Amino acid sequence: MSETTAKTLQYRIDGPEDAPVLILGPSLGTTWHMWDRQITDLSRRWRVFRFDLPGHGGAPAHPATSVAELADRLLATLDGLGIQFFGYAGCSIGGAIGMELALRHPHRVASLALVAASPRFGTADEFRQRGVIVRTNGLDPVARSAPERWFTHGFAAAQPAIVEWAVQMVRTTDPGCYIAACEALAAFDVRGELGHIGVPTLVLVGSEDQVTGPAEARTLVAGIPDARLALVPGASHLAPVEQPGAVTDLLVHHFSTAWQNASDSTTGLTPIPAPPITPALSAPVTPIGEIAAASPSQPEAVQPGRPDPYVAGIKVRREVLGDAHVDRATAAAEADDFTGDFQELITRYAWGEVWTREGLDRRTRSVVTLTALVAGGHLDELAFHTRAALRNGLTPAEIKEVLIHAAVYCGVPAANSAFRVAHKVIQEETTP
Repeated sequence: MSETTAKTLQYRIDGPEDAPVLILGPSLGTTWHMWDRQITDLSRRWRVFRFDLPGHGGAPAHPATSVAELADRLLATLDGLGIQFFGYAGCSIGGAIGMELALRHPHRVASLALVAASPRFGTADEFRQRGVIVRTNGLDPVARSAPERWFTHGFAAAQPAIVEWAVQMVRTTDPGCYIAACEALAAFDVRGELGHIGVPTLVLVGSEDQVTGPAEARTLVAGIPDARLALVPGASHLAPVEQPGAVTDLLVHHFSTAWQNASDSTTGLTPIPAPPITPALSAPVTPIGEIAAASPSQPEAVQPGRPDPYVAGIKVRREVLGDAHVDRATAAAEADDFTGDFQELITRYAWGEVWTREGLDRRTRSVVTLTALVAGGHLDELAFHTRAALRNGLTPAEIKEVLIHAAVYCGVPAANSAFRVAHKVIQEETTP
């Protein structure tokens, strides 16, 4: 067990001290206990290192808002223990951390297993919307819906104790850290970089996974040069919990046969010899090999001088207003030359020059924007900036206070109209 700081992660280690290190990364809303049923077998061969995400499983609530930051905290934790070279298996956001490690720190990863993972998890709008719901309603709605996302109906009906365990795991997570992890997944997208993952990779997915299912798994296999696909029948998103024997056998076989040697011979770690016989699976599992080389993306030419504010502007505009809104505005501009230049102007200057300034945070900018829109009577813009304010961290109660304050300085009729618009938007955005 461990103590942790804002720069490290809570962890637990099982297995022989002189064995090669195998890291197991958890899914969003779970703890290291999601791997409990793999530990007996894995710890016979490896020194198994499990960690909790910030605010999960009683870990201190130090939010991390990007997958890269989570990977950095994991590496800082490993550095403190003198662990330089390891195999890595991660589920969902744990898989995203594994991809980040394989891309940014390839010399440290011996072999990789991605469980219920994707190069991009859904859409950014979906995860930011989940953050709004948690900020408004707490984690209970997410906790109650977790079993239907994580398990097949048959398993959930037959294993009520495990279902209750899953619900309690989510309920005891720190809401701020859960929201930050949603933000990390919203920004995560390595679709264009999969060809640079150079370690042997097992992509493992439950056949009934409706969150990151076989389609996402095949995208990973098609993009990662040295990857194999294992489809686990009768499993949904948390395959290690639902089909523990099958998942364990696949991990044992993968990490026993596909362990890349460290370039630094001083680490003292060597691959474990492959067993003479492929482990028998406890449930019928069909590993499917699909290897396809991905064309490495060409680096963009670096332009001298000041960066184009349009690039930062479109990024911030999407983060604040959502992909769906920006896509609609962009599509309309492309279909109509009359508005195209105006859309470019507001992206470049309103979003690229003003919203990117460091003098105010996004919450404060939303407060200012809402007040200005009430004063100007711009109700259409008030609607999507109310959505933006929720995304930027304002609660419905705080938006109400902004509008009450605006009533004094902008006029009661203007605030009355604003309340009608904002109330409708808040109901739409915060209803689980």
